[in-house]
Amino acid sequence: MHRNALQMSYTLLKALHIIFVVTWFAGLFYMFRLFVYHREAQDRTPGPVRDALIAQFRIMERRLWFAITWPSSILAITFGVGMIYHIPGYLAQPWLHVKLGFVALLLMYQATGHRIWATLRHEDAPWSSTTYRLLNEVPTVILIAAVFLVVYKDTLSWLGGVAGILGVAIALTFAVRLYKKVRERKN
Repeated sequence: MHRNALQMSYTLLKALHIIFVVTWFAGLFYMFRLFVYHREAQDRTPGPVRDALIAQFRIMERRLWFAITWPSSILAITFGVGMIYHIPGYLAQPWLHVKLGFVALLLMYQATGHRIWATLRHEDAPWSSTTYRLLNEVPTVILIAAVFLVVYKDTLSWLGGVAGILGVAIALTFAVRLYKKVRERKN
């Protein structure tokens, strides 16, 4: 294949990979937010409003999970594999190994979300809304780490990067807990 055609093919794969990574993260962010709202609806006084909210959240969760989140994850990974196929030398670069580790963490997070979703289809939410809020921040940390890793590759200090990621995680945890206290005072 001609060099320009290879470059164009790689660029197309890269664009599609980025698009589906964005939609994958959007699905994960929104799904765990729906879990928060689902739990809060469940905590309402039993009655028709509560039942209608829970039924609506179940519909929204199913549609989001199977129309956006799962297809986006599969397509993002497929186009990422295609990029590696075009430039197999990336496999020799340590930053890609770390990025693939983040992808594995994201897939484990998604599997956890799938188990939560499967439970919520038929039962009450087992955890508090605060727990779901904290879980909702996990992909934020992974996204920040992955973007900085891909952009800076080996020029970013590993120690500084890890410290930064932990700092973001701690700040997000603090923000969620602070938000909970503010909400409790208002109620």
